[in-house]
Amino acid sequence: MSSGVKAGLVSADVLRREQQELKRHERNNKHLEEESRHSETVFRDKSGRKRDLAQERLEQQQKAEAKSERDEQYAKWGKGLAQGRQQQQNVEDAIREMQKPLARYIDDQDLDRMLREQEREGDPMAEFIKKRKAKENKEKKEKPRYNGPAPPLNRFNIWPGYRWDGVDRSNGFEQQRFARIANKKAVQELAYKWSVEDM
Repeated sequence: MSSGVKAGLVSADVLRREQQELKRHERNNKHLEEESRHSETVFRDKSGRKRDLAQERLEQQQKAEAKSERDEQYAKWGKGLAQGRQQQQNVEDAIREMQKPLARYIDDQDLDRMLREQEREGDPMAEFIKKRKAKENKEKKEKPRYNGPAPPLNRFNIWPGYRWDGVDRSNGFEQQRFARIANKKAVQELAYKWSVEDM
């Protein structure tokens, strides 16, 4: 039988002997049972090496943290850095405004500055202030620009540098390109006029 005892009609001696043998076998395997009860499962990879699950869990956690950090950074960049700064500035302004008292008096500097910065229609001093601001902006250093005769056209509409001496040193490709485009346009226009001539 599967339990190790004989099947069928068995005498008492044989049955006693089999039971003693089974008990002895169980006692011999008792220490193996105790050892296996408290032992941990050994996990192996495809090549047969032992896997360190704690280390793998730690690595996965670090990867997940790095990925979430990267996703957060991309989300921040996707919204726009300047827009984020503007939103933060708006929040700070709103908090500053909430901390002020509800009633504003004549000596409130923020209110005074805000009212002065507003432009009103029909203000006689508005033109003077605009001129003064334009003059202040003009005094700021600007990049020098080319001021000579009109430069030859190029396909990117790039203005020459301010040090350009006015001499065209190109191989003529730009002029040929513009000539081809103009020729093609003229032929198309002529073909169109010819096709609708008798209508």
